[in-house]
Amino acid sequence: MTILHPDLPFAPWIRPAGQRLPGVMPLDRADWLTCDAVYAEQMAERTALLAARPDDVLATLPQAEPAARELLDEVVKELPALGFAVSADSVLRPDGVTTALDKSRPLWTLGHLLQADFCLLQKPAGGAEHVLTGAVLCFPSSWTLSEKIGKPLMRIHLPVDSYDSQMGARVQRLFDAIRPEQALWRANVLRYTNPALYQPRSEFAPKDKRDGGAYIRSEKQCLVKLPKTGAVVFSIHTVVVRRDSLTSDQRAALEQIERSAQAVPRG
Repeated sequence: MTILHPDLPFAPWIRPAGQRLPGVMPLDRADWLTCDAVYAEQMAERTALLAARPDDVLATLPQAEPAARELLDEVVKELPALGFAVSADSVLRPDGVTTALDKSRPLWTLGHLLQADFCLLQKPAGGAEHVLTGAVLCFPSSWTLSEKIGKPLMRIHLPVDSYDSQMGARVQRLFDAIRPEQALWRANVLRYTNPALYQPRSEFAPKDKRDGGAYIRSEKQCLVKLPKTGAVVFSIHTVVVRRDSLTSDQRAALEQIERSAQAVPRG
């Protein structure tokens, strides 16, 4: 199923500061969660995936269960401001669909409420890195939850050329320093030939040829620290647009990014 946004609602990479990795900026907590123009369509896709492929899109390690419950509680507090009607055991969504508020399955419930995917990362006692301990991941962009769950940050990013030891140390310092009162965010931008939202790919598998791809896939990636458990939430709100739907500023910035990438020596 192809679900396209009419335009790209966020593009911090049009500015030089947003192009420098990791490109993280402060985020107003009120801007963390959103329901956009294709909410109903993306939620129908998420519901179908959760029903048909639960083992592929959902995972919770035992140590993540308290954090998953806390995350659901934090999200539910913010739903009324987004147009949801919340009762003790159900939620009426903006698209008119009523979803069970099942607190025994917090990540499953989140997957039925919002377009964003949610990953939980926790730093074990005495550990050097945060570890992926739980996630609802309906819209993976060339990765699989089964290969990443239980892995630390550096291992998770092993196939990413730009994520070297220096970058890994920078990101880990960021995770260590993040505070509950100050959320952070960034956005990536990728060119795709296939507009599908669900695009799992095994580590080191050959990538689809993307040169000349007519679609732009961008993820609003937010980092929020939960106040009680201290887990870091990595949320991913995915937008796919046709390349010709970009604004002139967005197209110019993307062309510059692509030229810069082509100029980097390889091998």
